[in-house]
Amino acid sequence: MVEKITYRGWNNAWRLSNDVVELVVLADVGPRVVHYAFCGDENIFFEVGSDAGLTGGTDFRLYGGHRLWVWPEVARTYFPDNRPVSVSQEDGSVQFTSPVEDFAPGTHLQKQLAISMDPNGTRVRIVHTITKHGARNTELAVWCPTMLRRGGRAILPLPPRAAMDTDHFQSVGPLTLWSFTDLADPRWILGTEYVQLRQEEKPKSRFAEQMTGIFNPAGWGAYYSSATLFLKRAMPIPGARYPDFGCNFEVFTNPDFLELETLSPIVELKPGESSSHREVWALYRDVQSGEDEAWIRTIVAPLAAAVSAA
Repeated sequence: MVEKITYRGWNNAWRLSNDVVELVVLADVGPRVVHYAFCGDENIFFEVGSDAGLTGGTDFRLYGGHRLWVWPEVARTYFPDNRPVSVSQEDGSVQFTSPVEDFAPGTHLQKQLAISMDPNGTRVRIVHTITKHGARNTELAVWCPTMLRRGGRAILPLPPRAAMDTDHFQSVGPLTLWSFTDLADPRWILGTEYVQLRQEEKPKSRFAEQMTGIFNPAGWGAYYSSATLFLKRAMPIPGARYPDFGCNFEVFTNPDFLELETLSPIVELKPGESSSHREVWALYRDVQSGEDEAWIRTIVAPLAAAVSAA
């Protein structure tokens, strides 16, 4: 079911539902997927209350939920996507297409989310596309941050572990640091097979923000909150050049929310060319709680493996 609704002060929002889960996508601004939940249940995404119903203006607003961004993080990343987007349906998906970013700090990019949902279950597929307009080439990567509600924690699988021998002399991937990354911060849980990052409203640490990125050959990340598990899959491309020293998955947190992010390989787009990046989401409820790696290995990882990336 696809229907136009009013949502938190926006008159042009779209609800997609299969009677199991529902999405709400804003078309007055964005596009932004601001709501993903079991029907009638609590939103797994974080929404910025002070931004509700706002449109227009030249200030960048987070709004909340899931957005399409542009790497590297420079002025154009924060283009104010506050104008209406067009909505169409084609080949079983609903497409939300922004206007061309044709004033500063924009560089004539156009963004689109093409969203489809399984007829049963919780799986959602989103194809993120950035098209270059204007007269100049540009280098970028498609960047897909999802803002998640307070009080949970992100889980990222590390590349497989193995003892050092003649087959394991080379590094297997980065653990990227930002100036505010502090691995002594108690919000981090650094394990053998997984990295976890907690969201806390009142962190007792040097920096309010924390962030890292990895190359994640498993192609999935998760967020666990109050017995609900959000899964995001984005399959890596072996040998591709990824942002931030080779990261295809990143996590960020502050006192308000946590972001689970995926990135495409870096491309150079000529005018008229596009780059697309696909994510698959799934949602589980009544998931047994836990925190250690045995819990992730026996409870979370099998659920991730069961979600097809196709």
